[in-house]
Amino acid sequence: MKRTNNIVWIVASSALALAAAGCGPERRQEPPSEPFDPNDPQVALGERVFSRHCYQCHPGGASGLGPAINDKPLPVTAIKIQVREGHFLMPAFSDKEVSDEELEGVARYLKALRTMRGVGA
Repeated sequence: MKRTNNIVWIVASSALALAAAGCGPERRQEPPSEPFDPNDPQVALGERVFSRHCYQCHPGGASGLGPAINDKPLPVTAIKIQVREGHFLMPAFSDKEVSDEELEGVARYLKALRTMRGVGA
């Protein structure tokens, strides 16, 4: 009987923890950053790099072979880690394929896409 009570307690605690984790806001806000400048040359660089390496899976930032990335307020750090390390089907891009400057441009370009869509500017 004591073992059954322990199992019930563990299952109930786990369910409560999962439910509490899901009770946050639907969308997290992007961390504060400098205001977006639409004339930033890094945005243009990022758009070129995105077109060359990312567009085939994320056309215009929308979903394709990969998920949509133009409607999620991802922090720049998360974008850079994703690009460098890859995840699931997304390949990793080394600094020889996409330089650090180009990667910063891609992050700024994605921010521009979100700004145009009105998501987490």
